[in-house]
Amino acid sequence: MSDNPYEVLGVDKTASADEIKKAYRRIAKQSHPDLHPGDGAAEARFKAAGAAFELLKDPEKRARFDRGEIDASGQERPQDRTFYRDFAEQQDNPYRRGPRYEGFGDAEDIFAEFLRRQAGGHGQEQGREQGRGSYSFRSRGADAQYALEVPFLDAANGGSLRITLPGGGNLEVKIPKGVADGTTLRLRGKGGPGHGGGAPGDAYVTLSITPHPVFRREGDDIAISLPITLYEAVLGAKVEAPTIAGPVKVTIPRGASSGQTLRLRGRGVKAAGRPAGDQRIELQIVMPKEVDDELAAFMERWGKTHAYDPRKGGRTRA
Repeated sequence: MSDNPYEVLGVDKTASADEIKKAYRRIAKQSHPDLHPGDGAAEARFKAAGAAFELLKDPEKRARFDRGEIDASGQERPQDRTFYRDFAEQQDNPYRRGPRYEGFGDAEDIFAEFLRRQAGGHGQEQGREQGRGSYSFRSRGADAQYALEVPFLDAANGGSLRITLPGGGNLEVKIPKGVADGTTLRLRGKGGPGHGGGAPGDAYVTLSITPHPVFRREGDDIAISLPITLYEAVLGAKVEAPTIAGPVKVTIPRGASSGQTLRLRGRGVKAAGRPAGDQRIELQIVMPKEVDDELAAFMERWGKTHAYDPRKGGRTRA
C-alpha cells in the first residue's frame, strides 16, 4: 500500500479540503473494522486513510509535506548529511576527529548516530540513564482514527455512543448537542499506548449523521411535513406535531392550505454558543383513501354556489 497520503485517499495533489474530507469519509465507511470483522486488509485501509486524512486536513502539515519537510507520517525528514560533515571538519568544532576523540570513531559515524537519535520522531524524548552509556526513549502513542454513525436525534439533542474497537474493547464517545454532520471529535489520551512511559495518543472520531424519516435539519432549524385532514384544513383544529424534544399541540388555522407553514420558535437545534433554531411545519392536506357518495354529493352542491379557481387566484360564483 502506498504511503503517499494523496494516493491513499485517491485524490489529486490539488484536491480541495472538502474533496479530501469526502474521500476519507467514503473509505472510512467502506473499510470500518465493525463492518469487516477479522479482515486485516480492510482494517489496514481504514487506518491508512485515517493517517492520511490527519495529515492533509491540517493546512500547515499539508504544506510542509508538499515541500518535502515532513514525511507521510508527519515526521521531520533528515537534513542533508553534508551539512554535518562540513560542520565536523571545522577547526573549532569540539567533535572534530582528532587524538582526543579516537574512541568516538570518525566524524561521519558520530553524526550518523546523531541523525539516528534525531529520527526518533514527534513526541519522543531522549534521556541518558545515570551511570551508563546507553540511552532510553519515551514515545507518545499513535493517534487513532474512527468513523461513527450518529442517529439524527442524538446529534440534535446530544448523547453518548460506544465504538467497538478492533481489539474487542469499547470507547465511549460523548456527542455534543447540535453537532453537525462531518464533525471530527478529538478524544485526548484515547489513542494508542505510549512507549517507555510516554503519553498515549489521541482518538479522532468523524461523525456521520443518519437521516431521519420525519425531521430534516436546515442550519439550526428543523423542518417537517405534517399531514392534516380535509375537515381540519376547512374548520381549523388542534393537532399533535412531533418535535426533536417530543410531541406538542399546534393550532391549524381555519381554511389552511397545503404548503402553508407554521413556525414553532426555539424548537429547533440548540448548539453551544448559538441561540436555538425554530421548527417549521409545512401542512399537507391528505384526502381520504376513498371519496364516498356523501362527500361527493356535498362537494357538487357546494361547488355550484362557491366555485373558485385557485390557479387564477380568485373565486368565481356559478
